Amino acid sequence: MARRLPRPAARSRSRSRRPAGGGGRPVSDAKNILFLMTDQHRVDTLGAYGNQRATTPVLDELARTGTRFDRWYTPTAICTPARASLLTGQAPFRHRLLANYERNVGYIEDLADGQFTFSQALRERGYNCGLVGKWHVGTDKTARDFGFDGPELPGWHNPVDHPDYLDYLAEHGLPPYEISDRIRGTLPNGGPGNLLAARLHQPVEATFEYYLATRTIELLERYAADARSRQQPFFLALHLFGPHLPYILPDEYFDLVDPAGVELPRSIAETFEGKPPVQKNYSAHWTFDTMPIETTRKLIAVYQGYVALIDEQLGRVMAALERLGLVDDTAVFFTCDHGEFTGSHRLHDKGPAMYEDIYRTPGLLRVPGQRPGVVRDEFVSLLDCTATILDLAGLDPKLAVDSRSLLPLTGDGEVEWEQDIVCEFHGHHFPYPQRMLRTDRYKLVVNPDSVNELYDLATDPDELQNVYEHPELAEVRSRMMRRLYTVLRDRGDNFYHWMTSMYDVGEVGYDPTLSGLDEATYTNRGDQ
Repeated sequence: MARRLPRPAARSRSRSRRPAGGGGRPVSDAKNILFLMTDQHRVDTLGAYGNQRATTPVLDELARTGTRFDRWYTPTAICTPARASLLTGQAPFRHRLLANYERNVGYIEDLADGQFTFSQALRERGYNCGLVGKWHVGTDKTARDFGFDGPELPGWHNPVDHPDYLDYLAEHGLPPYEISDRIRGTLPNGGPGNLLAARLHQPVEATFEYYLATRTIELLERYAADARSRQQPFFLALHLFGPHLPYILPDEYFDLVDPAGVELPRSIAETFEGKPPVQKNYSAHWTFDTMPIETTRKLIAVYQGYVALIDEQLGRVMAALERLGLVDDTAVFFTCDHGEFTGSHRLHDKGPAMYEDIYRTPGLLRVPGQRPGVVRDEFVSLLDCTATILDLAGLDPKLAVDSRSLLPLTGDGEVEWEQDIVCEFHGHHFPYPQRMLRTDRYKLVVNPDSVNELYDLATDPDELQNVYEHPELAEVRSRMMRRLYTVLRDRGDNFYHWMTSMYDVGEVGYDPTLSGLDEATYTNRGDQ
């Protein structure tokens, strides 16, 4: 993107960089929760994360007045599984909703009946619950089935033919959706590539983003009235479809950023040497090499314009929150489901490549009563939002079994926390299982069908050189493999069975054949 962010310095243990004074966990005055979420959003588009050219004043102010998490990761870089994890507080392997239904490769398409979700728990506690925008957590079950108010807006992209959107346009005398200046490459078979961007011939007020913010404000006003008349708290989510591609914007945002001033990502030098072949295949699928480099600059510029449009719409919602007198008793989240390549590693969208571009995302949280400007570098996850929401509502955070409340981190005291994070992937277009362990300095990615990956993020922050086979890193590789194995085994993620026979995972405390017939195949049966 336009500017590479500074990396946090190495530390022997996770701790915050915080203002002086005070200590411990803040006492939250929040009764209500506003959850702002985007789709496919790069962390380096925000000024709060170091982009000096960013046009994100609203999100930067949220960071200034709240907590910024510098190591916030998605559990999996694909929409439906990540969103299902937020809803349930469970890792994807556990809730089993593993793929987007549009390109489902045989996995289930809806959460199981009786599945725990935070929204139903909040409803039972007397909360109003609303969700405006992208749902994408199944086909048969809608947001209303899980207790959310709001218009039903299915799918992965702006549904510009949705009746409620068309009614909105008609009500305000706004013109219909129309585009030109399409940007796309050429597929390996010679066909037209996926639409990546286009110019929108509508005013800003007619954009889907403006419409979603308007509907959110309307629901916020209704919930504010309920809060005043009968002290009913609320959870309200705005889930924008952008800045997910295709980036379809009106003139003032399509042309907001001059492509000539765009700094290309350093990983555009990717050769895929020593990398899993699937990455090169994905690059061909996303037609990177069929477009001139000037087109890549324009795509990055338009993406940044999209982020600016979104920031302004979030600003309208935040202004409504203040107008309604709700700021002092409303916790505000901002995050996204996963990141976006936008030319990094000669890729677009996301896919079976566990790079920081799509796994490390923005994460902001402002809790009434906390000190402003807290910055944390613990490894946290989108998954942790679920336990945090429950905690804010006075419910047991442990109901979200793979989640941990972030509220202790909004204070300025030290908190015991894991010093690494595990992420997973199960496929998109085709099954492709991956597991990742990210530590302060290194990243290990296990690819059962291909070569494994190890990156030294201190010397290679752009993840261009796979050092998995480097002999001088044998101890690092072994230590991380054993740690990943232990975490997966303890979680119950059966991916660890493959690792048992294929890699050095240390002492095995069970029969990996699962036959129970040969005690020589394992050391002891103590932890079966």
